[in-house]
Amino acid sequence: MTGHDHLYTVTCTWQGSTGAGYDAYDRAHQGHATPAEGVLDLTADPAFRGDPSHLNPEQLVVLAASSCQLLSFLAVAARARIDVVDYVDDAQGVMPDSPTPMRITKIELRPRITVRGEVTEQRLAHLCDVAHHECFVANSLTTEITVTPSFTTVE
Repeated sequence: MTGHDHLYTVTCTWQGSTGAGYDAYDRAHQGHATPAEGVLDLTADPAFRGDPSHLNPEQLVVLAASSCQLLSFLAVAARARIDVVDYVDDAQGVMPDSPTPMRITKIELRPRITVRGEVTEQRLAHLCDVAHHECFVANSLTTEITVTPSFTTVE
């Protein structure tokens, strides 16, 4: 696939008023990505007066990195004819208050991967590394991303 740009179009919408100042306006907004039908209810991080019952942009960045690693690993494993039957990642992003400008400085991916059949942990770890190098989101971020997998094998 050469010479083809992949475009990702999204729409974020918000209505309200900021006229009463920083402390008063509603951070709730919606995000939609065509052609998907679902709409995400979004907000700011609760530390910035957001609603903790909705996702925030920082969580979406971490989620995107985790999702991309998952999809990259599944592709690499499938090409290697390894039967992955379960993948759970409890990922975490870190955004310190300083230095400024604030940014997510580290994303830790901790996938727990279950495979069926005989395969060494060394091979699975290698495939995780390959997947990390193939992950489009990881390649797009300057944030440090670590992948610390654990593996279980079932018959």
